[in-house]
Amino acid sequence: MRTLFERTEVGDSFETAGRTVTEADVVNFAGVSGDFNHHHVDADRMADTDYGGRIAHGAFVFAAATGLLWQSRSPADREDVVAFYGVDDLRFPAPTRIGDTISAVFEVIKKDPRETPDASGVISYDVTGRRSDGTTVLSCELLTLVR
Repeated sequence: MRTLFERTEVGDSFETAGRTVTEADVVNFAGVSGDFNHHHVDADRMADTDYGGRIAHGAFVFAAATGLLWQSRSPADREDVVAFYGVDDLRFPAPTRIGDTISAVFEVIKKDPRETPDASGVISYDVTGRRSDGTTVLSCELLTLVR
Protein backbone atom coordinates (compact mmCIF):
# COMPACT_ATOMS: atom_id res chain seq x y z
CA MET A 1 0.00 0.00 0.00
CA ARG A 2 1.25 3.47 -0.85
CA THR A 3 2.12 5.81 2.03
CA LEU A 4 0.19 8.95 2.93
CA PHE A 5 3.01 10.98 1.42
CA GLU A 6 2.66 9.06 -1.86
CA ARG A 7 -1.16 9.24 -1.84
CA THR A 8 -1.22 13.01 -1.28
CA GLU A 9 -0.97 15.55 -4.11
CA VAL A 10 -0.39 19.29 -4.00
CA GLY A 11 -3.82 20.86 -4.49
CA ASP A 12 -5.72 18.16 -2.60
CA SER A 13 -8.21 19.77 -0.23
CA PHE A 14 -11.02 18.86 2.11
CA GLU A 15 -13.26 20.39 4.74
CA THR A 16 -13.68 18.83 8.14
CA ALA A 17 -16.90 18.28 10.02
CA GLY A 18 -18.02 21.05 12.34
CA ARG A 19 -17.46 21.32 16.08
CA THR A 20 -19.40 23.56 18.45
CA VAL A 21 -17.30 25.40 21.04
CA THR A 22 -18.78 24.96 24.52
CA GLU A 23 -18.48 26.65 27.89
CA ALA A 24 -16.73 23.51 29.13
CA ASP A 25 -14.17 23.74 26.30
CA VAL A 26 -13.17 27.28 27.28
CA VAL A 27 -13.09 26.61 31.03
CA ASN A 28 -11.18 23.35 30.64
CA PHE A 29 -8.67 24.92 28.25
CA ALA A 30 -8.09 27.76 30.72
CA GLY A 31 -7.34 25.19 33.41
CA VAL A 32 -5.11 23.01 31.26
CA SER A 33 -3.15 25.92 29.79
CA GLY A 34 -3.13 28.20 32.84
CA ASP A 35 -4.39 31.04 30.62
CA PHE A 36 -7.03 32.74 32.75
CA ASN A 37 -7.02 35.96 30.71
CA HIS A 38 -10.22 37.93 31.25
CA HIS A 39 -11.06 37.58 27.54
CA HIS A 40 -11.79 33.91 28.24
CA VAL A 41 -13.02 33.71 31.83
CA ASP A 42 -14.60 37.01 32.96
CA ALA A 43 -18.13 37.22 31.54
CA ASP A 44 -19.00 40.45 33.35
CA ARG A 45 -15.91 42.29 32.15
CA MET A 46 -16.30 41.07 28.57
CA ALA A 47 -20.05 41.70 28.26
CA ASP A 48 -19.70 45.36 27.23
CA THR A 49 -16.67 44.96 24.96
CA ASP A 50 -16.58 44.87 21.18
CA TYR A 51 -16.48 41.07 21.51
CA GLY A 52 -19.85 41.08 23.26
CA GLY A 53 -18.75 38.38 25.68
CA ARG A 54 -16.03 35.88 26.35
CA ILE A 55 -14.06 34.40 23.48
CA ALA A 56 -12.25 31.10 23.07
CA HIS A 57 -8.48 30.96 23.38
CA GLY A 58 -6.74 31.15 20.00
CA ALA A 59 -4.62 28.17 21.03
CA PHE A 60 -7.83 26.22 21.69
CA VAL A 61 -9.18 27.09 18.24
CA PHE A 62 -5.92 25.86 16.68
CA ALA A 63 -6.00 22.67 18.77
CA ALA A 64 -9.63 22.07 17.78
CA ALA A 65 -8.73 22.48 14.09
CA THR A 66 -5.92 19.92 14.37
CA GLY A 67 -8.33 17.60 16.19
CA LEU A 68 -10.85 17.97 13.38
CA LEU A 69 -8.07 17.09 10.92
CA TRP A 70 -7.24 13.95 12.90
CA GLN A 71 -10.88 12.91 13.09
CA SER A 72 -11.25 13.32 9.32
CA ARG A 73 -8.31 11.01 8.54
CA SER A 74 -8.84 7.41 7.50
CA PRO A 75 -7.32 4.66 9.67
CA ALA A 76 -4.58 4.17 7.06
CA ASP A 77 -3.78 7.89 7.01
CA ARG A 78 -3.65 7.97 10.82
CA GLU A 79 -1.09 5.16 10.82
CA ASP A 80 1.13 7.17 8.46
CA VAL A 81 1.22 10.34 10.59
CA VAL A 82 4.60 10.46 12.35
CA ALA A 83 4.49 13.85 14.07
CA PHE A 84 3.17 17.39 14.15
CA TYR A 85 6.15 19.17 12.54
CA GLY A 86 5.26 22.83 13.00
CA VAL A 87 3.04 25.76 12.18
CA ASP A 88 3.81 28.98 10.32
CA ASP A 89 1.93 32.26 9.98
CA LEU A 90 -0.72 31.43 12.60
CA ARG A 91 -3.39 34.14 12.76
CA PHE A 92 -6.81 34.60 14.36
CA PRO A 93 -8.54 37.26 12.22
CA ALA A 94 -11.87 37.06 14.07
CA PRO A 95 -12.97 35.79 17.48
CA THR A 96 -14.49 32.41 18.21
CA ARG A 97 -17.25 32.60 20.79
CA ILE A 98 -18.89 30.03 23.01
CA GLY A 99 -21.65 28.48 20.91
CA ASP A 100 -19.87 29.01 17.57
CA THR A 101 -19.56 25.97 15.33
CA ILE A 102 -16.21 25.83 13.58
CA SER A 103 -14.78 23.69 10.80
CA ALA A 104 -11.54 23.81 8.88
CA VAL A 105 -10.47 23.59 5.25
CA PHE A 106 -7.10 21.96 4.61
CA GLU A 107 -5.35 22.36 1.25
CA VAL A 108 -2.04 20.68 0.46
CA ILE A 109 0.35 23.40 -0.68
CA LYS A 110 3.70 21.62 -0.56
CA LYS A 111 5.34 18.22 -0.22
CA ASP A 112 8.92 18.08 1.04
CA PRO A 113 10.50 14.61 0.68
CA ARG A 114 12.70 13.45 3.57
CA GLU A 115 15.00 10.47 3.54
CA THR A 116 14.62 9.12 7.08
CA PRO A 117 13.90 5.62 8.39
CA ASP A 118 10.61 6.73 9.98
CA ALA A 119 9.19 9.23 7.50
CA SER A 120 8.73 9.90 3.80
CA GLY A 121 8.36 13.67 4.05
CA VAL A 122 6.58 16.75 5.30
CA ILE A 123 3.16 17.73 3.97
CA SER A 124 2.31 21.43 4.29
CA TYR A 125 -1.34 22.45 4.49
CA ASP A 126 -2.91 25.86 4.10
CA VAL A 127 -5.51 25.85 6.88
CA THR A 128 -8.56 28.08 7.12
CA GLY A 129 -10.80 27.73 10.16
CA ARG A 130 -14.30 29.14 9.77
CA ARG A 131 -17.38 29.75 11.84
CA SER A 132 -20.62 28.36 10.41
CA ASP A 133 -21.43 31.86 9.07
CA GLY A 134 -18.29 31.67 6.88
CA THR A 135 -16.16 34.08 8.94
CA THR A 136 -12.50 33.08 9.02
CA VAL A 137 -11.31 32.62 12.60
CA LEU A 138 -7.97 30.91 11.96
CA SER A 139 -5.40 30.78 9.20
CA CYS A 140 -1.99 29.12 9.15
CA GLU A 141 0.36 26.76 7.39
CA LEU A 142 0.41 23.39 9.17
CA LEU A 143 3.33 21.00 8.63
CA THR A 144 2.95 17.27 9.28
CA LEU A 145 5.72 14.67 9.16
CA VAL A 146 4.34 11.53 7.52
CA ARG A 147 5.29 8.17 6.06
